[in-house]
Amino acid sequence: MNTLCVTGGRALRPDGRVERADVVIDRDAGTIRAVGAPNEVADATDAATETLDAEGSLVIPGLVNAHTHVAMTLLRGYADDKPLDAWLREDIWPVEAELTPDDVEAGAELGVVEMIRSGTTAFADMYFAVDRVADVVDRAGLRARLGHGAVTVGKDDAAAAADVEESLAVAAELDGAADGRIRTAFMPHSLTTVGEEFLREGVDEAREAGVPIHLHANETTDEVDPIVDEGGQRPIEYADDIGVLGPEDFFAHGVHVDGAEIDLLAESGTAVVHCPASNMKLASGMAPVQRMRDAGVTVALGTDGAASNNDLDLFDEMRDAAMVGKLAAEDASAVPAEAVVEMATAAGADALGLPGGRIAEGAAADLAVVDLDAPHLTPVHDLVSHLAYAASGHDVRHTVCDGEVLMRDRDVLTLDVEAVRERAAEAAAGVVARAEDAG
Repeated sequence: MNTLCVTGGRALRPDGRVERADVVIDRDAGTIRAVGAPNEVADATDAATETLDAEGSLVIPGLVNAHTHVAMTLLRGYADDKPLDAWLREDIWPVEAELTPDDVEAGAELGVVEMIRSGTTAFADMYFAVDRVADVVDRAGLRARLGHGAVTVGKDDAAAAADVEESLAVAAELDGAADGRIRTAFMPHSLTTVGEEFLREGVDEAREAGVPIHLHANETTDEVDPIVDEGGQRPIEYADDIGVLGPEDFFAHGVHVDGAEIDLLAESGTAVVHCPASNMKLASGMAPVQRMRDAGVTVALGTDGAASNNDLDLFDEMRDAAMVGKLAAEDASAVPAEAVVEMATAAGADALGLPGGRIAEGAAADLAVVDLDAPHLTPVHDLVSHLAYAASGHDVRHTVCDGEVLMRDRDVLTLDVEAVRERAAEAAAGVVARAEDAG
């Protein structure tokens, strides 16, 4: 058997316990074969095809970035300190209009390198030139749920319909790519940037095809008020009316949801992806994460794009989620450490409908090894607390996805990091120059 053994460390188990354990991985199946004390799995360890040293480290599930726009790494720091609507219309959309498929690929490479180096093994991405993003995911060795972000506002009927059809076509064509590590979704951008007629038609086609739906919802009051003013419904009620809510669907943000909307999300099984750093930076508001979790809503974590974060480090997102969650609830016990770790792992995998998120026998072999030998992780009273409040992506030593080692001792094995950085810097300079010339 082709096995990989992660030896000498401690492992974070699904129930939150941390225990001394080696992790034995069946590389052919891409699953965890056994998790146990060294003496319990000694035979498998001795016969291992490959080993990873986890001495002085904690083995955790690979992190799941449940909402991002990965190629926006090219716009990191390009437009800061503005509210969402002005930021999009005045800065982001004009420069995005100049992006080429090569640019998207370069930005996606930079983003996946950043995620591998910070322990993320799966992500959801809404963007365009999705075939190029899929190629990067394949080469990098990650998992992803991908989709073309459709926007109909500001377009004539033919162009609007074509954008929706492209999102549906991408979902059909790319599902199952990268040996099954890529899944897809129909991704209308939001409830306000896709007209109702186009949204209804797209949702109907997605349902017929059995394709999940991902969109932005209730991110700002500017997204809520027009729906209320025009239709007399809250956004999640509107989404329910057009058939968008379902157990395979997931919405980004959910900042401005009321009690009735939370109940609808819980009853339908629709997940919400919380993006605290982006929400704070754009002053979008504080999502009621504790209320949603208490109601039974699956709440995952996402970074959003690097243009509004400005990094793709899920450890930062865990800390932000815990901190802002307490402020939103006015309760220091709200959104505790164990909750945000779950949101970044198991809840993220569940929201996206992807394997992973747990260190357990039979689970997908997606994991990260966090080096505990650092001053900011000393002393060790509670390792789960450290994951939420003290650790960073720089502490990740190894990253494994689908049983394959993507990073060993901080060395990314599947992509040439320096070549990726150079290509991305060149692409970013080029697209900004074109946008300035066009403006």
